[in-house]
Amino acid sequence: MEFDLKLQQFVDWKVYNVTPIKNKFGYRVVLMYADGTKMPQQKSGFATKKAANADRDKTLGELYSGTYVVYSNVKVKDFMLFWLEKEMRPRITSGSYETYSNIVNNHVIPAMGNIKMTEIKRSHIQSLYNEEAAASVSIARLVKTVMNTSMQYAVNKKIITLILPDGIEVSFRVSINPTIDVALPKQIEKKVYHTRNIDTQKTLNMEQVLTLIEASKDTPIHMQVLFAVLLGLRRCEINGVKYSDIDYINRTLKVQRQLGKKPNTTAGDFPAKTFTKQEIGLKTPSSYRTIPIPDYVFEAILEERKVYEKNRRRRSGTFQDLDYICCSTYGRPRSKDFHWRHYKKLLEENGLPDIRWHDLRSAFCTILLKNNFNPKAVSQLMGHAKEIITIDVYGDTAETLKDTSMPFGDINEIIEDCLDDLQPFID
Repeated sequence: MEFDLKLQQFVDWKVYNVTPIKNKFGYRVVLMYADGTKMPQQKSGFATKKAANADRDKTLGELYSGTYVVYSNVKVKDFMLFWLEKEMRPRITSGSYETYSNIVNNHVIPAMGNIKMTEIKRSHIQSLYNEEAAASVSIARLVKTVMNTSMQYAVNKKIITLILPDGIEVSFRVSINPTIDVALPKQIEKKVYHTRNIDTQKTLNMEQVLTLIEASKDTPIHMQVLFAVLLGLRRCEINGVKYSDIDYINRTLKVQRQLGKKPNTTAGDFPAKTFTKQEIGLKTPSSYRTIPIPDYVFEAILEERKVYEKNRRRRSGTFQDLDYICCSTYGRPRSKDFHWRHYKKLLEENGLPDIRWHDLRSAFCTILLKNNFNPKAVSQLMGHAKEIITIDVYGDTAETLKDTSMPFGDINEIIEDCLDDLQPFID
């Protein structure tokens, strides 16, 4: 359903007296706009004149207070699809959009789709959370995030009002996010503040990290492994790294793009095999960051540049000089799933835990935290918005983290010391 959000920007109004309408009672509201147009709305179906007048008084209160809802007949399913496509899709990555779309279409709409936005109660939200939590805790948390965000948008755009419980009298309906104070069921434990235990089966210790690094040398994903496990980069960030992002004097890397799908585009908008390899913005403002490069990684980048230049000379007519560090022998950027086959084979052949690629990022973070690195600095290196995210997701309660500042150079020392202590092959 399409509805014009500009309709909420009326500059004046007129509310007519209650009159009989089809054997019942009702009244008309006329909204007036700056361009001279008018939008009439009929409020009818009241059994008595007294009930109609009471509702008319509330409408007047809403108009004066600025909480009047213009879109009184919008259903949850129509609003959620509008919010998803018009508000979220242009602002979030394709991966996040797919996650939100799944939650909206497969969880929210089946449960609440036919309810009018103006009739949502907190009991509806609580029932949704309870049902989802019974099936999957992780899905329930995603549902809660989507509902919190979408309902606040609805309040801001005057698409929703809170239906108060019986017995609470107000002079006008109140624009309040109905998800406020609605919690997930009690059986879902809250994350402990500042701590979360690490599942050792879902990350690598330092010795296993070294094994993976050494084994990956003869594969096309060696640089991707280094960027993940020794710099903590996300998968799509790795594919977007260019040689021009390297400060060769200070030995730092500026993370400033990722590769993925551009919002509101289709495969037909781009040359073949490039749809998922477009340069797009990073996940959050905190994702734009500068990272110190350990000596081992820096030397690997220099060696990889030699290979890049060799391929460019050898294939001068077909080479795509796009400056990506992780690219094919023709200079083409890697897809987000390119690493998968090589990575799983490396884990299996070297007796390493069968963990996700993203867990390599966790390994990098955990190495720093276990070496008493400042949690705030770790958050900045990981591209997290808040310090608590790093500790909640990656921190180990068995370790005591010292809150002392540490300069960028010390990361290089920590990584290098860990590598040197465990295996001499780095030299």
